[in-house]
Amino acid sequence: MTNTTKVITGKVRFSYAHVWEPDSIDGGDPKFSVALLISKKDKKTLDKIKAAINTAIEDGTQKLAATGGKVNKATLKLPLRDGDIERTDSPEYAGCYFVNASSKNRPGIVDAALQKIIDRSEFYSGCYGHASVNFYAFNTKGNKGIACGLNNLQKTADGESLSGGSTPEDDFEAEDVEDYDDLLG
Repeated sequence: MTNTTKVITGKVRFSYAHVWEPDSIDGGDPKFSVALLISKKDKKTLDKIKAAINTAIEDGTQKLAATGGKVNKATLKLPLRDGDIERTDSPEYAGCYFVNASSKNRPGIVDAALQKIIDRSEFYSGCYGHASVNFYAFNTKGNKGIACGLNNLQKTADGESLSGGSTPEDDFEAEDVEDYDDLLG
């Protein structure tokens, strides 16, 4: 097997999905982005991600090396993070690792049958699927580490929305239009 920095994930849950319009975080350049919630039970995906991160560290030695040409892995910012430790305020992160993936380019988004998703309401924070991502080294303004680039997304299942908002169906009850005749007459 060839070492690669590209990973196609197993089933993940999408959170903070900014996949239709780029979003600026802390005044930075606007990017398309999504958090991938990966079950801690999905050893296959986690192993692929860890291997890709190690390959990205090897490939990026020149960018990441400290004085003397050695890479100090303990000082690098790494993209695979533990939801049970870092996101205790978000129950959907429990039992998951997560990776924040971003790109200046809009990701391709397809459904389970590989048909392009055009209706923006079909892909949202909370749905499930697979992601194509790549890992690469960065050294910016004294910060060194491995970042996760967003390539493409595949939605395979609906899930409870994580947007925090309500739908019109949640807020209102169906009414008979004839009930308004008294008000109009």
